[in-house]
Order: sequence, then structure tokens, then C-alpha cells
Amino acid sequence: MNISVVIPLLNEEESLQELYDWIAKVMQSNHFIYEVIFIDDGSNDNSWKIIKELSEKNTEVKGIRFQKNYGKSQALDAGFNMAKGDVVITMDADLQDSPDEIPGLYEMIQKDNFDLVSGWKKKRFDNVVTKNIPSKLFNWAARKTSGLELNDFNCGLKAYKNEVVKTVKVSGEMHRYIPVLAKNEGFNEIGEKVVQHQARKYGVTKFGMDRFINGFLDLITISFLSKFGRRPMHFFGLWGTLMFIFGFFSAFFIGAMKLYRVANHVKTILVTNNPWFYIALTSMILGTLLFLAGFLGELIIKSNTHQKHYKIKEQLNL
Repeated sequence: MNISVVIPLLNEEESLQELYDWIAKVMQSNHFIYEVIFIDDGSNDNSWKIIKELSEKNTEVKGIRFQKNYGKSQALDAGFNMAKGDVVITMDADLQDSPDEIPGLYEMIQKDNFDLVSGWKKKRFDNVVTKNIPSKLFNWAARKTSGLELNDFNCGLKAYKNEVVKTVKVSGEMHRYIPVLAKNEGFNEIGEKVVQHQARKYGVTKFGMDRFINGFLDLITISFLSKFGRRPMHFFGLWGTLMFIFGFFSAFFIGAMKLYRVANHVKTILVTNNPWFYIALTSMILGTLLFLAGFLGELIIKSNTHQKHYKIKEQLNL
């Protein structure tokens, strides 16, 4: 199979038939062997009914229905697990991503040997204040933190080698940072392609301003995980040890000075009246806690079973 198109969706009943027809037209004109995997992330409209009808008429249409809304990352993870194509294309279901970009993305993976190609919506039709400006700030921060020179981390239109999607595990809200996750797994051939962005034709956006706040928080998380995710003791243990040593020697110095002054009959204050005593004590306690956090982190990693964080209610043609 040449291509798997993975499409997560939530309440997109108006666009599904048109999107599939567009994808099928592109695929057939390029003689691709393909599959289209729709992942219904807990829709409460007729989205699943339409996917079911499409799958009955077209064997290349496959569907996954979640028990409830789990989020885009979980939907992508489920689609990645099912994808069989040599190249996996992800796109949104709202018709803002153009299926006409698929052949170009496929060629970059197959002929130019990229592991991952991320779309760049250079010209956008979104609201400037609520989406464009926050998006530029978000992408700037992501570039500086990750070291990847991509202009649009959050673009839903991306292409991957099959081995990339089988290796990368997407959870929480980490779908924005799949290129970073791929880089952390050793897939370094990451490219970018300017793609067409279309104004939303049906419905309303499912994302608000909170996605940028969550995005920045996730950026901090993934930045830490990329450096210390597999060796938390190297971070927590180091800082814990340094803080404990600082506190221990501070307490030792305070005690030694107290004994020296007492032995030489020099007037002195109680140790408990010295503010440095409490600083030293706090430092030793925090150092111990940080060291234990690193130790527990190592134990968690060793026992991690990569459990799925979603429940599939129904599947079609899979």
C-alpha cells in the first residue's frame, strides 16, 4: 500500500463526504494504492453515520470510533497503529487542508528520503489576532526550544515514513510536537513544505485560545523529556545532591562556629535563632526530595508498559 491517510475528527458531518471525494480523486488520478482512516473522537453529530456509509461503499475507507472525546493526540495514535501505507499522511477533516498536496508530500518522503515532512501554511485565512499572531509566537518558541527550524509545528497536514509513526508514541496533547518526538527517536531527516491553507467552509473551529496556553506548557514538558525523559536521575539527582551538600556543609559550619565560640567563651546566639540554620535545613530536605524524585522516575520508566489512554468503541474495515 502506498499511502495511508489518517484523519482525526470531531463533529465534522458537513465536510466528510466532500473530503473523501476529493481525496479519492487525487489518489486515483495518481494511481496510488491507498486507505483512508477516519478516527471519530467522540462526535455527537452524524459524523460516524457518514463514515459508516462511506466504508460500506468503499473498502479503502476505514473507521475508528472512540467511546468518548479523548483528544487529537489519542486519535492520531490510534490511526498510526492501524496505518499500513508506506507513507502516512495526516490531515484535518475541516477541509482547511488540501488533499492536492498529497502527491508532493509523498514524493518528498519516497524520492527525497525524508523521514517526516511538515506542512507550512505560509498564507493563512484565520483571524489575525486570535490565531495568526499567537501561532507565530508559539512557533518561534518551539523553534528555539526544540532546535528544529520549522515554521508551522501545529499544521495538521504532515507526511511520515511508516516506521516513524510506528515508533513515535503520541499522548496527552503532544500532537503539536510530533516532529520533536520523531527527532528524539533518531529520525533526523525532517523537512517542510509550503502548503495551501483554505478558509473553513463548514462548522466552527474546535480549538480556542487555551490551545496556545496548553501548547506552551507542553513545550516545557517535551523540552525536559527530550533531555531527561529516559534518565530523570541525571536531572533530579544532580540538583538534589548539590542542594543536600550545600545544606549539609552550611549546617556543619554553623555547628562548628557555635562550638568554637562556646569553647572560647565568646557570646553567641542559639543555633535555632540563626536564619542560616533554617536555610541549611530546608536545602537538605529539598535535596533529599529531589533525589527521591529522580529515583522514583527511574523506577517508573523501568516499569512503563505504554498503556493506551483511549477506548475504541467500534471499528470499520479493520
